[in-house]
Amino acid sequence: MEYLVLKWIHIVSSTVLFGTGIGLAFFYFAAHKAKNLAAIKFATQMVVLGDLIFTTPSGFVQLISGALLISQAGWTFDATWLWVALVLFAFAGACWLPVVWIQVKMRKIAHDATDLSQLPAGYWRYFRQWVLLGSLAFPALLGVFWLMIAKPSF
Repeated sequence: MEYLVLKWIHIVSSTVLFGTGIGLAFFYFAAHKAKNLAAIKFATQMVVLGDLIFTTPSGFVQLISGALLISQAGWTFDATWLWVALVLFAFAGACWLPVVWIQVKMRKIAHDATDLSQLPAGYWRYFRQWVLLGSLAFPALLGVFWLMIAKPSF
């Protein structure tokens, strides 16, 4: 595949990954802060679906297109910036995997509730864990963006 086409795919998929992630996070956070059960039910359903349709595929495209770009550009894995970027990407992924599980659990709990007061303390504990993990993953991805652009020599 031509390098520029591959780079375009990589950039678009990173935009989908980050943009969808931050958009879904805003939507999810806002629904929970509104303390409206209908909004929470809708948000939990759509966020799980959005991760399935957009975030997961774009993450795989990132890995594949990134590996192909590394190969085509002739970079080697001894470049420190590349290793740091890969570690940050893996860290963000390691935060995201439990987030998906948390979101699925929260969706089930919210779906079964008929009143906001039926959301147990455990539900809100999941929400705080979700916020924490997202707060760790997003800066890691910002670091990846910077490293991909700057390619600093350490």
